[in-house]
Amino acid sequence: MHVLRTILRPGWIALGVVVVAFAVACFTLLAPWQLGKNSDTERRNDLIRTATSLETAPLAEVAPSSTFDRSTEWREVEVTGRYLEDQQALVRLRNIQERPAVVVLTPFAVTGSDRVLLINRGFVRPVEGGVPDVPTPPAGEQTIDGRIRAAESVSADRGSLSDNGVLTVPSINPGLVGTATGTSMDDFYLQLSPDQPGSLGEIPLPQLDTGPYLSYGLQWLAFGIMAPLGVLYFLIAEIRSRRRAAAARAATAAEATAETGEVADADTARPAGTAPDPQPSSAASRAERRRQMREELRAASGTTVVHNVGRIGHGPVADDTVGDVRDATPDPRRQDGDVRDKLSRRYGG
Repeated sequence: MHVLRTILRPGWIALGVVVVAFAVACFTLLAPWQLGKNSDTERRNDLIRTATSLETAPLAEVAPSSTFDRSTEWREVEVTGRYLEDQQALVRLRNIQERPAVVVLTPFAVTGSDRVLLINRGFVRPVEGGVPDVPTPPAGEQTIDGRIRAAESVSADRGSLSDNGVLTVPSINPGLVGTATGTSMDDFYLQLSPDQPGSLGEIPLPQLDTGPYLSYGLQWLAFGIMAPLGVLYFLIAEIRSRRRAAAARAATAAEATAETGEVADADTARPAGTAPDPQPSSAASRAERRRQMREELRAASGTTVVHNVGRIGHGPVADDTVGDVRDATPDPRRQDGDVRDKLSRRYGG
């Protein structure tokens, strides 16, 4: 019951709710988020390893339709067509090789079909306070190589803008560029390979490591386990502390009861004729009780000594007879007889 009362205190209830919510978030949201990113990274690395081990193939062979197939991502394909320079778009606020960059996107009309691909030509470095100069792509029919990439996600509150006649978009998304230019494009885009017609700054392939996501996920799982255990530890410490405090109070009460009993025993040892003092109240201090006991002991040990001094025929009372004559009453007839005997011996008669 004592443990239950401790657990049901408002502070412990509030802490328990917070810790349970945190543990649930760790197991259902935070850890799966990091572990999911780790799985995606491992899958991407597998696709890159597979794609780089294969030869370049025609676009119609790898991606015969405009629908994106995830199994074909990072495959290098060859396609022939021409750049649509008038529909070019820029993606700002990028970071490539640890420096700010602007990515250049140019649509590419495939020869012999109505398909239009969005080509990531690479990057240029931004200039302060304006739009950077972007080299124009080569005119006419060109054959280029590029790797198939999945379209980036689009934020609902961000769209395309026109800055001094230059189209800018927040992400590399063919649908977003197609909506802004009025041109239908395939669901994926091509990242142009190095040394191709119209290529700009090279965008390197991602490094083939899994990153810290697995360790982060395991850490969130550990936090979800450690948080309830920590609350349990502090709860047990609180219960033990309260039990020690209760034991200390009980010991103090027992000591006070024992001292009160000693005072009562002293009262029963008073000599006859001495009226006992009233029993000290429970609120009396220990010093007051000790003072009363000293006074009672002094009163019990005190006596009255009667000395028969100045009477005729009597000298001082001996020390060993004090106890016998202390409370005795003198006999007048015996005293008179003693006086006559003394006078007869002195004067005769």
